Amino acid sequence: MDKNTETTAPKPAGIPMKDAPEAFREMAEKGTTQAKETYDKIDAATTEAADLIKNSYLKAVKGMQEYNNRIIEFAHANTNAAFDFVQKLSGVKSPSEFLELWTERARKQVETLTEQSKQLAALGQKVTRTTDEPLKTDVVNPFKWSTSHR
Repeated sequence: MDKNTETTAPKPAGIPMKDAPEAFREMAEKGTTQAKETYDKIDAATTEAADLIKNSYLKAVKGMQEYNNRIIEFAHANTNAAFDFVQKLSGVKSPSEFLELWTERARKQVETLTEQSKQLAALGQKVTRTTDEPLKTDVVNPFKWSTSHR
C-alpha cells in the first residue's frame, strides 16, 4: 500500500460535510417543534374531554337529585293517601261500605302509581339524554385533529 495515498471516509450523498452539523440542528429543531405542537394539541384535547366529562357528571348528579326529590315527593303523597284511607276505614259501618271504599282506594292507587311511574320514566329519560348527549356529540371532536393530520 502506498503511504502517500490518503484514506478518507466516504461522504454522505447530498449533504456536504461542513453543512452536516447545521442540517442535524435544523432537523432536531423541526422535530422538537413538531413534538411541541403535537403535545399542545393532545393537551388541549385532553383538557376539553375532561371538561366535557366533568360537565356531564355534574348534569347527571343534578338529574339524580331531581329524580330522588320526585321519589320523596311521591312517597310523601302516597303516605298521606294511605293515612287518609285508614282514617276513612275507621268510619266504615258495613261490609259493603268497606268493599266500596277498598275498591275506590285500589283504583286510585293504580292510577296514581301509573302516573308516578310515567313521570319517573320521563324524568329518567330526560336525565339520561341531557347527560349522554354531549358525550355522544362532543367527545369525538377534540380528537378530530389526529385523523386530519396523518
